[in-house]
Amino acid sequence: MLHAVSFALADSVNVLLIGVLFAVAVMHPKPRRYAPIAAVLVAGDWFGVFLLSLAVLLLFNGISDAVQTALASPIFGLVLIAVGLLSAFLTLRGGDPTPMINRLARPLRQASWGTFFSGMALGIVQSATSAPFFAGLAYLSTVGISSAAKYLAVFLYATLALSLPALSGLALGFVLRKPESGLARFIDGLRHRKEQMVALAGYVVAAMLIVLGLLSII
Repeated sequence: MLHAVSFALADSVNVLLIGVLFAVAVMHPKPRRYAPIAAVLVAGDWFGVFLLSLAVLLLFNGISDAVQTALASPIFGLVLIAVGLLSAFLTLRGGDPTPMINRLARPLRQASWGTFFSGMALGIVQSATSAPFFAGLAYLSTVGISSAAKYLAVFLYATLALSLPALSGLALGFVLRKPESGLARFIDGLRHRKEQMVALAGYVVAAMLIVLGLLSII
């Protein structure tokens, strides 16, 4: 279970969703406008992650023997290390997510079903392209608990995977209410170091994958 939690936390480093929340805060600087849009967006993202988690866990439960064999093999650890190194290399090459963030932020003019489904699509796409997401669910599928308990644990798994974006959304809401606070100055400093923060997030995820890969081999 600890492995599943570790990978869920690695998956929570969701630069794209956090960037979209920043864009929403810029578009709607009044807390009463920002709060419902951010809440619906994060809820939609959580629901997308939750649905995909259920589908992936169902798949892994159906091939549990193959999953257990893969996790017990040193090849799994080597794959994690390789993915971590690739992530570090891609981060080193750089890339600006701003155009995509702006495209995602355009429809977020007000809290609506469109906001929810935009968040849901964002959650599905982000998770479907995340190695920690699949690795964590693979470990969850091998935990010695009942199938019902595993599917209940998916609720917690999706919540952990959205923990950092949710906390970021709350912090942004506080900043809009208290623009002269120390937290507001800190976040404003981060906004002016956008490229460095994106790179840092990439390196953090890469380092976590490499460390978890090494631990699975040892």
